[in-house]
Amino acid sequence: MMELALQFEGGLKVLRRFDLPLQIGRSAHCGLPIRAWRVARRHACLELRDGGIWLEDYGSLGGTEVNGRRVALYGPLRCGDEIVIGPCLIQVRALPVDDVLGNVSEFDRSSQAEGAVSFELLAEVSSLHVSDIADPHEMVVRDGALLMHRQRLHERLVQALQLRRRDIGSMNDASLRAEATRVLGGLITEDEGLPLEEDREALIQALVDEAVGLGPLEPLLADPDISEIMVNRHDEIFVESRGRLHRYPLVFSSEEAVLGIIERIVAPLGRRIDDSSPMVDARLRDGSRVNAVIAPIALRGASLTIRKFPKKRLQMTDLLLVGALDSAISTFLAYCVRYRKNLIISGGTGSGKTSLLNILSNFIPAGERVVTIEDAAELRLDHAHLVSLEARPANIEGRGRVDIRDLVRNALRMRPDRIVVGECRGGEAFDMLAAMNTGHEGSLTTLHANSPRDALARLETMILMAGMDLPLSAVREHIASSIDIIVQQMRVPDGRRMITSVVEVTGIESGRIQLQELFTGQAGPPAIYCGRGIVPDCFARDADVALDMDLFNARSVCEGRAWIGDTEQA
Repeated sequence: MMELALQFEGGLKVLRRFDLPLQIGRSAHCGLPIRAWRVARRHACLELRDGGIWLEDYGSLGGTEVNGRRVALYGPLRCGDEIVIGPCLIQVRALPVDDVLGNVSEFDRSSQAEGAVSFELLAEVSSLHVSDIADPHEMVVRDGALLMHRQRLHERLVQALQLRRRDIGSMNDASLRAEATRVLGGLITEDEGLPLEEDREALIQALVDEAVGLGPLEPLLADPDISEIMVNRHDEIFVESRGRLHRYPLVFSSEEAVLGIIERIVAPLGRRIDDSSPMVDARLRDGSRVNAVIAPIALRGASLTIRKFPKKRLQMTDLLLVGALDSAISTFLAYCVRYRKNLIISGGTGSGKTSLLNILSNFIPAGERVVTIEDAAELRLDHAHLVSLEARPANIEGRGRVDIRDLVRNALRMRPDRIVVGECRGGEAFDMLAAMNTGHEGSLTTLHANSPRDALARLETMILMAGMDLPLSAVREHIASSIDIIVQQMRVPDGRRMITSVVEVTGIESGRIQLQELFTGQAGPPAIYCGRGIVPDCFARDADVALDMDLFNARSVCEGRAWIGDTEQA
């Protein structure tokens, strides 16, 4: 027999045991009848095959989902799997151990079907080798039982500490962890259902991390090779390491654990997340950017995305070592910043725009006053005379909102030499360009675009959408007179990040903004960078700048792995 927890849309919850094979459908002859129009007469079946319990959909119109994905055949099932058929959520609570163990020899480990349990993964979670596991299916059952114990202990720990009534941000982390460890030790001693062979110290550490820290995310935040953490739901975590996505073996004990961690992240920043405001942007203490989404807009459960930033402040030499650009481009960009050329860094999501902006800020002369403006603080400029401003969302009453555009206007009254906007997304683009054109030369910003020409088109769109009652020709004149250089970044399919183009805005002719490409980069591998042999007009007019004209005829081949923001030696 197998134990299933049934939850219907009306709120009814039932825990039952069923014999196998189990027919599911609208018909009264099915072992599990679900009477709803979305359920077929014979909808699906659970049966023992190939060393485990498999679910087969009979081709129903409404379909069958397992863990949020529509399936036709799925297995072997494991404890904790969630099946959705019509209005019913079916959670696997216990498997028939004896029947499963009797069919282990028939299971082909080398060709697991989609959704099958990875025994190597389970071994890694428990710090064991696959060869040490006498029976992999026994571990599947044990893993599900341990997850249930973890959920119960986590709920009891949170209740004992009354975490929701405490101001976590003002408490000492060490003392809170000590108290949680003491309370949890007592709870585990009283818990007679916990397997005796379980490593209790490791269990205590994991549950304390989940209750007062960031749970299974703690080691990921400490790992310098991981640049992004993506929690799709409480039992599905992916990470990006060196430009590649990987499934992470550890999981949260429950949905409530993820929600608790999200609340602990956003509360110290004065942000809120609830049904009325189900999305939030925040940051961790180390500056990592956080985005969280919860129900009702997150259908599969609370989702959490963390963009990590390297602890080491990157320098231009780091980008040269990994082949993100060549020496000619780096020298030219340093001249652009030093001699106050207005510069825009354009690129797609995750292409390394913010990292490059941080590095270019190192070339701002020490005696100048810099004001940075961001939606969520990400920039870490290494500059002595720096003022950092951050936008603020509306409070629970819908008041107190401060937009990027308000901050740009205010920055003009702060006597800045340079204004650095983390990213232009809306009406602030007009004010940013106005600042570049009225005494704040040498300002920098980033925006999302796939090419320099697309960047100009996006600027036009943002200005027009800001409510400016200006003809398109006036907008283009404004852009052409404000911007000097556009740097285009790209993230190539294998995860490398590199500069693909450096162009100069030369003016406007026949109503069209004119561009000339100064440098170009080809992904390769190897990456190839070439100067186009064109001297930029913005420097040709400046007799005081001793710029080496050979830079624009240079050609170089870079063998390095180009990860901007997550550097690896060539």
